[in-house]
Amino acid sequence: MARGVAHVTLPRVTEPVAVTFVLAQKFTMLAFTAAIEPLRVANQLTGQILFRWRTLSEDGKPVPCSNGVPVMPDGPLTDTTAPGYVLVCGGVEPENTMGASLGDWVRNQWRRGRTVGGLCTGAYALARAGILKGRRFTLHWENISGFSESWPDLAPARQVFCLDDRIVTCAGGVAAADLMLKLIHDRFGAQLSQEVMNMCLLIQRRTEEDEQTTSLAARLGTRNEKLLKAVAFLEARIEEEFDLDACAAHLGVSRRQIERLFNRYLGVTPVRYMNDLRLQHGRALLAETDLSVTEVAVACGYASSSHFSKSFRKKYGVSPYRFSNFGA
Repeated sequence: MARGVAHVTLPRVTEPVAVTFVLAQKFTMLAFTAAIEPLRVANQLTGQILFRWRTLSEDGKPVPCSNGVPVMPDGPLTDTTAPGYVLVCGGVEPENTMGASLGDWVRNQWRRGRTVGGLCTGAYALARAGILKGRRFTLHWENISGFSESWPDLAPARQVFCLDDRIVTCAGGVAAADLMLKLIHDRFGAQLSQEVMNMCLLIQRRTEEDEQTTSLAARLGTRNEKLLKAVAFLEARIEEEFDLDACAAHLGVSRRQIERLFNRYLGVTPVRYMNDLRLQHGRALLAETDLSVTEVAVACGYASSSHFSKSFRKKYGVSPYRFSNFGA
């Protein structure tokens, strides 16, 4: 164990907290390191082994993360029960990198009393395990659309992390550090949690209530109440036929007034704004699901797949078919 200048005195711990990281293909390195480093720092600060960890993969072979760097795990998944926490590290293309066998293994760990979780898109493995029904959980915001198409009966939260009994999940990235700081705080106290933050140069620990992305007002760069309500109304109906009149009636203003608000604050028409939003949604579905181009077009509110394809090619410079099959 490395020694440092900073120190936190804790009563002697006789039973370290065990954490097993299961590395899925193309897992995100940022989420993994953001999770493991606070544990290392907690050990260093106290001069004790508060946490022990190991890494596993399905076959025990090196696992390439999303940036291409291979990581050598400690071993393969086995039928034995993993102690403590079991966290699946997900990343890109979760629909293809976390299959039924991993879900079965996670379910067995859950049934044996382990606390299981997912980092980034690790919730895919938990969904395949069939243990998320009625639970609060999360995953990276970019993957929520694709996840919801695959599991429409599950409702992921858009929060930084979620704790629900023996299920812990986080959105990935530096949110993994927020999750670990919460675990350190609950197990070993506020002082150690704060000192770990200081060592990691984190100035704020986000809570379970914090959302992953900025507020709608911050995203749009305006606090105009009417515009925010109009955008929220339209975004909630991305799969439905575009109806600006219904939006105007909901807000109690004229259609022309909404058009002026969009032009003044966003520099686009409501139709253009919704088209861009629908194409972003379609791109996410093509990247994260096995839905056909026609099915994606319907899910994005397009009347025909040809209209969707033409708009998609114009915006992204490639047909949706070629995009969905890239690298296949």
